[in-house]
Amino acid sequence: MEYVTLGRSGMKVSRACLGAMNFGTDGAPCEEAEARKIIDAFLDAGHNFIDTANVYTGGQSEEVVGRAVKGKRESVVIATKGRGPQGPGPNDSGLSRRHLTQALEASLRRLDTDYVDLYQCHQPDPDTPIEETMATLDGFVRQGKVRYIGCSNFTGSQIVEAQWAAERIGGSPFVSLQPRYSLIARDIETDTLPAATRHGLGAIVYSPLGGGFLSGKYQRGQDPASDTRLGRSFGSPGGGERPFNPWAAMTLTERNFDILDEVAKVAADLGSTTTAVSLAWLLGRRGVTSVIIGPRTLGQLEENLPGFDLELAPDVVHRLNEVSRPPDRPRWRR
Repeated sequence: MEYVTLGRSGMKVSRACLGAMNFGTDGAPCEEAEARKIIDAFLDAGHNFIDTANVYTGGQSEEVVGRAVKGKRESVVIATKGRGPQGPGPNDSGLSRRHLTQALEASLRRLDTDYVDLYQCHQPDPDTPIEETMATLDGFVRQGKVRYIGCSNFTGSQIVEAQWAAERIGGSPFVSLQPRYSLIARDIETDTLPAATRHGLGAIVYSPLGGGFLSGKYQRGQDPASDTRLGRSFGSPGGGERPFNPWAAMTLTERNFDILDEVAKVAADLGSTTTAVSLAWLLGRRGVTSVIIGPRTLGQLEENLPGFDLELAPDVVHRLNEVSRPPDRPRWRR
């Protein structure tokens, strides 16, 4: 099992990170019995990194994770996030000292733990001075309630401002960034990922299969099945039985299907799967520490894990780089 340090920190995490967004109890996409099987299998395979957030399934995700790691808490790296709304009031969301303090305490109760290994700002907050946010997070570290801090969905300039603010106040800097990244979504390579790398943040990337697209479940020229992630609300702009889904329309493009076709050819040559090839490509990208997978079933977990053992030859990486290169990206910047 390979463990790597997370950004400019001393904490070692597995290259696979288990995303708990789907875990819950009452009507969640993955209910607790199955979630417990997934978590147990993930940890038994030697991986140690689990990511959740206080807004996932209304807080149920944190509760499920907390119960699942009882008795083995010290061997598990738990990451959670704060920022999203926790009530209807004007101070019930954001990255202010008031809200983050309340949000962390609530997350600790749901996780049934004394500390969080990695506490992340889920989204930027333009209404709160970044100095206030970083000072608040540093206070959590000094109190022992948080070991390290990170951010999610920040731009390159927002990362720089946060790190500068931490330096000005003599506080703890971010050690991680959680961005969307995949073969069909490479926009962070231009600015965000280089900024994160320069400023000591390891990337924990989410949506590595492009919302399930790179798993190969969608077919060119066909509407997605209604029971798939992209098909649940997919339709045509002019009406029809299902409403128009902009995300599905942006994903199911000719360019993305060309990328998937090349991934499928690579997978066939290697006797592997499009899922494994897509994950292996991400793991080889500069600045990427861990890749978040979000299985809803034990079977999906088993389909994902081989990607963390697959190594792609340089010529294969070049093929995938070229077919997925954004159309406005010069070849010398790939």
